[in-house]
Amino acid sequence: MTGKTKRTPSAYAAAGVNIAVMTNALRRVKTMVRGTFSPSVLGDMGDFGGLFQAPGRDSALVSSIDGVGTKLKVAALANRHDTVGEDLVNHCVNDILVQGARPLFFLDYIGAARLDPRIFQAVLRGLCRGCRRNGCALIGGETAEMPGLYPEGEYDLVGATIGVATKRKIIRGARIRPGATLIGLRSSGLHTNGYSLARRILLEQAGLSVGDRLPGTNSTVGRALLAVHRSYLKPVMTLLEEVPVQGMAHITGGGLTDNLPRILPPGCEARIHRSAWTPPPLFQALNTLGGVDRDEMYQVFNMGIGYVIVVARNQQARALELLRQANERPVVIGTIAPGARPRVRYLD
Repeated sequence: MTGKTKRTPSAYAAAGVNIAVMTNALRRVKTMVRGTFSPSVLGDMGDFGGLFQAPGRDSALVSSIDGVGTKLKVAALANRHDTVGEDLVNHCVNDILVQGARPLFFLDYIGAARLDPRIFQAVLRGLCRGCRRNGCALIGGETAEMPGLYPEGEYDLVGATIGVATKRKIIRGARIRPGATLIGLRSSGLHTNGYSLARRILLEQAGLSVGDRLPGTNSTVGRALLAVHRSYLKPVMTLLEEVPVQGMAHITGGGLTDNLPRILPPGCEARIHRSAWTPPPLFQALNTLGGVDRDEMYQVFNMGIGYVIVVARNQQARALELLRQANERPVVIGTIAPGARPRVRYLD
């Protein structure tokens, strides 16, 4: 016999779950995760529960949980997994930002039949990058290998953020009144919604691959579809310091058509001029190649507007000025008008 003993794989590993591999992968990302910590983090990675210093009495905690969805399938086809984590953080941050909240910390879940440590580390890099850029800590998460539940080679990514807002400054849309202005902030692409339809149009109907050039652009299909979901935290927080905002909407699944009514009070409707901006080439390609009805396009995709801010008419000029100073390209997309029910009406 030699001096080395050949180890027999455990029964659990033979069933598809290798604890040692994941333990080693977690050990390698600890430093990266700790790089997102602030002095308010009271625990460490690996604790049973994430610990964070509670804010003051006049504050309210605001939370959001979401997933990346079938954008993960595009990441797998392109063999690029370092952007979807940032997508997830930014999506959740934008959701609580709508109510005027700033993120405190983030929690993630990664589930797979068998997770490749290389992919796991790439996803964590994106999560950490998103947390650092939004000033929140990645204080906990769950990684689960479940053969038989997930298809081989695929994984799911879900996350939640907890933020804080001053109670008296929480924005709910109740102050929205007819005559107010709708200001749109540009999206960076599909963000994290509409991928089931986009994949069907581009990859199935049009027969394109992720490495092919997207018609009408200088980008590949993969690069266009994997463009990172923007965070609007910095420009919006700058705006909130000086302008009394009446309401805000994050344009996710359901597009402008379904998301704006969520913040409108009774007696108000949003009237949008679609001619106020030109949707980016990605949306034009989807419309041309897929033959999708125009109204459906605006109900599935964000169409180039990822976030909407409602301000009083007399605050419009100041709001636009502040947003431009924050390197945004804001566009006035419409107004609030009297209406029988909260809805979006397109005027062209």
